[in-house]
Order: sequence, then C-alpha cells, then structure tokens
Amino acid sequence: MGYNDSLAGLASVQKAFALLDVVAAHNRGMAAKEIAAELQMPLPTVYRLLKTLTLSGHLVHLRDEGLYALGYKLHALDSSLRRQVGTPPSVARLIRELHVRADAAAYYAVHRGEDIVVAHVVESTLRPRITPMGFGFNNDAHATAFGKVLLAAMDAERCHAYLDKHGMPRMTSATICDPQVFAAELDAVRETGIAIEREEFIRGASCMAAPVTTGAGQVIGSVAVSMDPAEFQTRHRDVSVLLRDVASRVSRALRGTSMLGAAGAG
Repeated sequence: MGYNDSLAGLASVQKAFALLDVVAAHNRGMAAKEIAAELQMPLPTVYRLLKTLTLSGHLVHLRDEGLYALGYKLHALDSSLRRQVGTPPSVARLIRELHVRADAAAYYAVHRGEDIVVAHVVESTLRPRITPMGFGFNNDAHATAFGKVLLAAMDAERCHAYLDKHGMPRMTSATICDPQVFAAELDAVRETGIAIEREEFIRGASCMAAPVTTGAGQVIGSVAVSMDPAEFQTRHRDVSVLLRDVASRVSRALRGTSMLGAAGAG
C-alpha cells in the first residue's frame, strides 16, 4: 500500500466515525440523504460507508422506515469500554451510598491516559445527574468539581499541557477561563482538599468533589455530588463531611486492587 493509499484509508475511517456520530445524535435514525446533507458528503460515498458499517454490525438498516440506526455491535464496544475503564463493585456500592446519604447525584471520576473521565454515576428520578455527565464524559474538566480535583493533583507541566490541549471554554458566565484565576482555584483545592463549582458547567447545578488517593497520597480519582444551587448553599458544609468520608473509603477499597496498581504506575 502506497502513501496516498494510506491517506485515503485514513480519510475513510474518519468519515465512518463522523457518520456514526451523526447517526448517534438522532433518536429515530437517519435516511442516507439526511446523513449526506448533514455531513456535506457525496451521497454515493455515504451509501458506500453505510453498506460497510451495516455489514460490520455497527449500523442497522431499518428498511420499513428507510432509515439507518446504531447497530448492536456498539453495545459490545460499550460493554468493553466499561470493563476497561473499570469501577470495582466495592467502589460502585460506595458511590451509591453517597447518592443515598447525600440525597444527590453522585459521580466517580478517574484519570484514563491523558483524559479525565467519569467512570460511574448514580442518579435517580428526583436527583438526576447533570446532562451530559454520564459514563464516559471526559470534557470541560476546568468547569467541573471532579475535574478540578484531578487537575489540582497534576504537576504544573502536565496541567498546562492538559489545558492547552482541551482549552478552557466558557460554559456559563460563572466559568473560570482566566489561567491565573484558575491556578489560584487549584491552589485552594490543594489546600482544602475539596473542589467546588457553582454553576460553572451548567446553570442550575452546583458540584463538590473530594480526592481518592493511594496509600502514598497520590490522587488517582475523585468522588463528587451535584445538586440545585440553592440547596447546595445550605447543605454544602454537611455534604463536604460526607464526601470526605466516602472518598477515604473509596481510597481504602481500591488499595490492593489491580486498578490501583495500574493507576499508581502511571
């Protein structure tokens, strides 16, 4: 295979992933012409990609409706991703306990390579998570409490590299986007051991997070809760005590597991 052939193959892969992203964003599925219009891609190219992705099981063709929708192969990928990110049952139980005792949506976030990713969420109808902070969410760490905990644990060079790569987009009028102000915010997180964000990610929700550590004190994760800002204002002191307790117990639960060994080696 020549150099130009390699570039062509890479372009096809990028187009296939773009097509999957577009289809995933629509609940009912999409017609080929709709996909072509949204991606501004020639219809013959779209049909070729649709055929390939349907044969591989990543898409299904709903013939009666004339639509293409996500295929069942993606469920296997999702299951594999959850296994690879990994949340031990003992930790999942503690996050559920945090949800119940704090009466708030509860989160567990970890480092995964160069990313900060949500590994587990427990929510309920009355205490829903922040959308889109479900499993696998890995954006806008500067505007989240669990993200601040994990950024504060990085050395200066790694933190700067992370922020340079991901940026500090303004999510709301309360988002901290000034690097110097944000550096002071991380200093406060290191000093207090608690990270707080007040409607910095989305209006109508505030969060608090505490670090999960190894026996040597290395921060390897974070537990967090989110709630209505008015409720947060009246309850955050009591919830911070509970958050520290659960973070400490998660830290102990991870010690001696293979996950802690991998995290400590990074």
